[in-house]
Amino acid sequence: MSTESATERANKNAPDPDDARKPDGPTDLKKRSWGYVLKKTAREFSADQCTDIAASLTYYAVLALFPALIAIFSLLGVLGQGQAASDAILGIVDDVAPGGTADIIRGPIEQFASSPAAGFALVSGLVVAIWSASGYVTAFSRAMNRIYEIDEGRPFWKLKPVQLLVTVISLVLIVIAAIILVVSGPVADAVGSALGIGETATVVWSIAKWPVLALVLVLILAILYYATPNAKQPKFRWMSMGAFVALIVLAIATVAFGLYVANFANYDKNYGSLAGVVIFLLWLWIVNNALLFGAEFDAELERGRQLQAGIAAEEDIQLPPRDTKKSDKAAAKEQQDIEEGRRIREQHGDDQPAGRERERDER
Repeated sequence: MSTESATERANKNAPDPDDARKPDGPTDLKKRSWGYVLKKTAREFSADQCTDIAASLTYYAVLALFPALIAIFSLLGVLGQGQAASDAILGIVDDVAPGGTADIIRGPIEQFASSPAAGFALVSGLVVAIWSASGYVTAFSRAMNRIYEIDEGRPFWKLKPVQLLVTVISLVLIVIAAIILVVSGPVADAVGSALGIGETATVVWSIAKWPVLALVLVLILAILYYATPNAKQPKFRWMSMGAFVALIVLAIATVAFGLYVANFANYDKNYGSLAGVVIFLLWLWIVNNALLFGAEFDAELERGRQLQAGIAAEEDIQLPPRDTKKSDKAAAKEQQDIEEGRRIREQHGDDQPAGRERERDER
């Protein structure tokens, strides 16, 4: 008897992720399909207990944050942009994050930016930092598998390189965004002076930088959504609809939380000197909720595409696994445990009636 679930069997027999029957894009979905996708996203977000998963991701985000900062500023330091980038990043955090969040990370960022590193120390520190920062990607991968209702089948030697690659790409994109912010400010000033428009160019760039940052974030999320689950995905789209939804939800939730902290909450009174830390952790939790909501939306959008194509996805999203080696081994071990338990039960089953008779006699 196999311990493989019906869902696992269905996933293995799922059609190709790029099945020609599916609608090509979101605009090809019918109105009824869109209603189903939106309704199902909200329900699955609750059913998958994503708020609890977000709390777990917040824990891993805190563990990964400072190694990630070390990696980012190590790369920026090589390019000679460490201090300028730290000022730009802190300015962005000050503008976006609620409460005194920037104060929480100001000290470590300034320390990393001013710490010189070269040669072996730089390389070894960078490798350790990237490995540590990949812990968040690992946790996010487990969350994505839960959203797609699929077991992790990739063995460690295949899974970990993917997670490290996703971490490196994300860090490099953040570094590129930081360099753009640092370099483009003086460039905007120079262009403004050359064209005789004074500070107009600087003002324009101060507004235009936000779409640039949004595009970088959307690209990072699209990579996370595509590469981390064990379910094979349709062809990669840098502008994932789920990533776009996550960004919108994050922006609205951050503004709402900022207003709440500024006008209604009493964190300073309740937590004293720890108020900033508590606000920062709550904001990270909100961020992770937004990311998971976007992931759920992507998953349900794929379900909607499959349903409209006539694929039976009403119970389970039909995407084949990337690998099943690990899950097959786990299923085999589970089957061994079941058989051993059955043998124990059958071996001692004859003793139970006699035991019950003795118990009745004693009464």
